[in-house]
Amino acid sequence: EASGVYGRVLFLTLLEAGFHVVTTAPTFTRQIKGRPKTDRRDCQWIQRLHKHGLLPSIFQPNEATQTLRDYVRQRANLVRLSGHHIQRMQKALELMNLKLTKVLGDVTGVTGLKILRAILAGERDPLVLASLRDRRCKHTRDEIATALDGRYRPEHLLELRCCLTMWEHYQRVIAEVDAAIAAQLRAMARQTNLPPLPPKPRQRGRKPHDPRFDVRTALYYATGVDLTAIEGIDEIHALTLVSELGSDFTKWPTVKHFSSWLGLCPNWKKTGGKVQSSRTRRGKNRAAHALRLAAWSLMRSKSYLGAYLRRQRSRLGAPKAITACAHKLARILYNLMRHGVAYMKQEEEAYAEQVRARLEKQFQRRAKELGYEVKKIEQAETAAAAQ
Repeated sequence: EASGVYGRVLFLTLLEAGFHVVTTAPTFTRQIKGRPKTDRRDCQWIQRLHKHGLLPSIFQPNEATQTLRDYVRQRANLVRLSGHHIQRMQKALELMNLKLTKVLGDVTGVTGLKILRAILAGERDPLVLASLRDRRCKHTRDEIATALDGRYRPEHLLELRCCLTMWEHYQRVIAEVDAAIAAQLRAMARQTNLPPLPPKPRQRGRKPHDPRFDVRTALYYATGVDLTAIEGIDEIHALTLVSELGSDFTKWPTVKHFSSWLGLCPNWKKTGGKVQSSRTRRGKNRAAHALRLAAWSLMRSKSYLGAYLRRQRSRLGAPKAITACAHKLARILYNLMRHGVAYMKQEEEAYAEQVRARLEKQFQRRAKELGYEVKKIEQAETAAAAQ
């Protein structure tokens, strides 16, 4: 009957005492409508359902994965809270008429932090502030100087100073959590000899909220597979998936069970042979959310999955297309983690050929049903030339 953190404490207490604990969803224990409802009757009804095996247990990771999951969730909370202070810094800059966000993509980058600290140190000359730009900045020195021609008020400077101090403090705390995550992943590393990890392709520059350790290598030795080889899944998404799902995928008998647990597959509701609804099940699954974010990042990808996402978006719309692509990513993830199947990257042309072959087969079948015979243009021209 306990829920929230109360149920968590009870679960761990019974588990440490040696009991085999079954945690089930409340939708399976609902009382029959029309009967009197009391706590005692509810307990009797739950015991009766459990005796007949009608209470399936929800997914519970092992102890090491639970520790890693708490670390990663705590890190996500700290990153979200630090983002609030970034927004307040941007607001203080706007109130001072400093359009720094128009010329910099991130005010907490190398150039942004140099300019913010110089402003708080007392510098007001736009040209001097613009000279602090990093050589990798896309905007010129004159453009940055034009954006820094503002009005400095003490109350706004105080807000900027406080928010920058809090943001820097969050960065130090996040670094401590990253050290704990790295230590936990080293403790979860497998003892078997694994082949060397191929070199990582060059990517964008490091962001302030990126982990302070090599997440890709740590996850590789903890799971035995390289999850970042899948298009759309970066180090943060891979870390979230491992912390939420663990490395033991035998708890889901098939890939369909796994997709259903994530809530990414259609939830069929049929009656009388008619489909009333096929919407996906609602839920707040963090692993499914990470897969949706990974799918959204493939919108401009030149890979097979990117072409699939764009085609589904033209047919179904963006929200349903993202869910469909996340479902495909979930199936790839399951086969990779459960069966050790190596992921084979495919280009956009492979998907175009597959779609063309499927459309051609449908066209041939439809023409045959209507009593027509279809021939390719090359074959028809060859036959005419032979005659």
